[in-house]
Amino acid sequence: MSTMVPTLFAGLVDDASLLPPSLIGLPDAVAKHVEHRGAWFAGLLGPLLIPASLISVEMPRRELPVALVGDVAVGAMPIAVEKLRAAGAVVFHLEAPVARRGEDPQPGLSDLRTLAEQDKDLQVYAEIPLSWGLLGALDTVAECRAASLRMAPKFRVGGLAAELFPTPVELAAVICACRDRELPFRLAAGLRHAIRHTDPETGFTHHGFLNVVAAGILAAEGAEVAEVAEVLAATHPLPLVEPCRRRRDDTRPLFVGFGAASVVEPLTELIRLGLINGGPE
Repeated sequence: MSTMVPTLFAGLVDDASLLPPSLIGLPDAVAKHVEHRGAWFAGLLGPLLIPASLISVEMPRRELPVALVGDVAVGAMPIAVEKLRAAGAVVFHLEAPVARRGEDPQPGLSDLRTLAEQDKDLQVYAEIPLSWGLLGALDTVAECRAASLRMAPKFRVGGLAAELFPTPVELAAVICACRDRELPFRLAAGLRHAIRHTDPETGFTHHGFLNVVAAGILAAEGAEVAEVAEVLAATHPLPLVEPCRRRRDDTRPLFVGFGAASVVEPLTELIRLGLINGGPE
């Protein structure tokens, strides 16, 4: 890991260059990810996210960290995992949705639990909708972890409609609920920039990934929902940068990471904020 990337940001950004609406092919994505792995900022990177539907016998034989995104039936995912391993890849985790918004997440969680029981070396992230049944789903994930299964939640915090973007209070409540159950979590969608902002084209207000890092720090210290929501709502860098600067040598609490179509974009923003050095001299 590059010593130029502080521990607080280690592995924060997964490479989502293969996820929709990307048009890049698998060989090109692998080649670019390998290039990034050799760069000075490699410590910032999580795995390359690969949709299960792209897995084939023609997988490039490369020893690189990858994660499987479940866009196929749960029953087909173990085969995809084995194909990745057979190609020499190190499968960091698998992530898959358990339900659509408004549906009961428990049946999907049961399916993922079975998968986690069958492959106890595999970290499984259950993508849980921020809607009905959420707290019960978190309880189920906590029960799985208590049974020594490597499961944790993942949440979408954006999309193509305003209702898919949780408010700061709603997201703060989720973060604190994960804190109370000792659940690390991943996020997806909507985290386009470091700081909370409104997209001028859509009018949607996006969460900032640095807001979430700072909110995770505060929640881990025992803050209440209102305090965590205040950090998530911040649109100025100062109240976010300073807490992160103080904790730069600490392991990031709660917030495992998120995917970015271009890993260079979050890197550039962290450099501009003075939280990561701008590369070797």
